[in-house]
Amino acid sequence: MADKKKFTIYDLAKKLGYSPSTISRALNDHPTISKKTTKFIKAAAKEAGYRPNSIAASLRSSRSNTIGIMISRINRPFISSLISGVEECARQAGYSVIISQSNDKYDNEVNNAKVLRDSQISGLIVSLAMETEDYDHFQQFVDMGIPIVFVDRVPKSFPSYHVVIDNYAAGFKATQHLIDQGCKRIAHFAGAQHRNVYAERKEGYIDALKAAKLPVDESLIYLFDTLSSEEGEKATQELLSLENPPDGIFSANDTAAVSAIIYAKKVGVNIPKDLAIIGFNDDPMASIVDPALSTITHPAIKMGEIAARRVLEHTTDNHDSSISEVTILNTEVLVRKSSLKSKVDKPVEQL
Repeated sequence: MADKKKFTIYDLAKKLGYSPSTISRALNDHPTISKKTTKFIKAAAKEAGYRPNSIAASLRSSRSNTIGIMISRINRPFISSLISGVEECARQAGYSVIISQSNDKYDNEVNNAKVLRDSQISGLIVSLAMETEDYDHFQQFVDMGIPIVFVDRVPKSFPSYHVVIDNYAAGFKATQHLIDQGCKRIAHFAGAQHRNVYAERKEGYIDALKAAKLPVDESLIYLFDTLSSEEGEKATQELLSLENPPDGIFSANDTAAVSAIIYAKKVGVNIPKDLAIIGFNDDPMASIVDPALSTITHPAIKMGEIAARRVLEHTTDNHDSSISEVTILNTEVLVRKSSLKSKVDKPVEQL
């Protein structure tokens, strides 16, 4: 006979053919589960000797007015602005926040999830680590009825709320801007392609080239691990050493784009006359570098506010924490001197 004390909600889900979240909601009389199904699951649980986990039960009944935030790196301007948006909205509602950073490591993210679970949070807001490709560590929150909102870096398949920008359209617009400036050989600095944001920006870049009937040269596309300044500098060095170097660069973040400007200037390349550059995020460094970096705006504070409101709605209204919904925000091309190839001597403008 199986040890009844070790029979978990996952064992019960496998036995009955339901998801763990459905089992959890039925055992807790969630209104989204029919009375017939609830009765059936409760009877099967009793027969199998299932006993609710005492820690999980405690979390459900003793949550604090706290929202957990899981992010990649707190020192990134986009992330700090995102946190600011969450914190302001949470504070107005009488909630506090707990922040954990993964440093883009999957193992750190898994451990952070455990810590936040044990901290009795009422909701969770996540921007995924660069390494993360498996999302099982988030299922425990769904099972406990704790709402999750993924922001910016979101999973490909996980039942939750997503708050994102239209990365494809942004990538297309950034590339189109360089094309409008007369660029015909445009390189792209891309991030890890299993992350939605970088894959979609790259797709927009490629489609903009195709729409303009320009060739897609794979040798001009660099796939970076973290889009660091070191990676940006190395790629720029390689590109400028080509027999036929690019006349434009679209970087999927500002960090690598700024390093491209700095290196190009160091070796005597005129920005933007010889090389037009556009980045992404509108980090503070974009307006400090000379020439100032054209970039794509990224509404980080607004994304944080929306994510916090979604969490608060579900903590107060007993919504189904596994519902999937996507909020998509728009971006703008912010034109500065680094990309004004055809208008070097004209005033800066905004598209």
